[in-house]
Amino acid sequence: MRMQFVSRGGLGPRLLLALVLVLAAVGLSGCAQGPLAGKVVVLDAGHNGANWAYPGQINRLVWIGNTWKQCDTTGTATNAGYPEHAFTFDVVNRIATRLSALGARVVLTRTNDTGWGPCISDRAGVGNAQHADLAIAVHGDGASGYVRGFHVIRPASLPGLTDKIYARSVWLAWVLRTTYAQDTGMPPASYVGDGSGIVERSDLGGLNLSRVPKVFIECGNMRNATDAALMSSIAGRDRIAYAISEGARQYLEGHA
Repeated sequence: MRMQFVSRGGLGPRLLLALVLVLAAVGLSGCAQGPLAGKVVVLDAGHNGANWAYPGQINRLVWIGNTWKQCDTTGTATNAGYPEHAFTFDVVNRIATRLSALGARVVLTRTNDTGWGPCISDRAGVGNAQHADLAIAVHGDGASGYVRGFHVIRPASLPGLTDKIYARSVWLAWVLRTTYAQDTGMPPASYVGDGSGIVERSDLGGLNLSRVPKVFIECGNMRNATDAALMSSIAGRDRIAYAISEGARQYLEGHA
């Protein structure tokens, strides 16, 4: 498993070294073989488990290229209390396992679900620093419980910001939208955009500041009972992770 962890408030050097040694001891260090060998993927698990405890840091405004926005938010949760931050962290690690097995080098923007941040600007910076072939931010939506579905968010074409990654991000969004619908059976969200399952936004720092192809995916509406059942179950999260990893694989093999 070729995973790398990057997080401002994550593991210290000694703990990180210990983790690496444990992974090597159990044979999970991986190899550079496979169809995605040489590719770098950054996975960004939305929010963090202790964001609520750091209001000063989380509410601090950061520049996202065209406006100021708060560093991060606490995210949403199902009506039964399953939080978005736990969902995204679990799914991202499942995706990382699959892509690592295919030979990709996977970099995570946070190492645990008990800290705060990183800020949205820092999350974008991880992909840039790693010169990633693609980056995917994983989220869950918190809309009305009467509507359901997923949607993929791609960046707008902003001169001097995203214009150089716009075309590749459009393609990534389309591939991911297709594999997600096919492999999870979840419909595209009817309550946002034109119902195609793809939405373009210019107000997300994680997209505006990215210098590598990047999209967000709202994996479902956590307030909807049907979507929440899928997102809360281990089997459902495994299907979701497979669908997203398939989108990444197909993009990388056919476009990057």
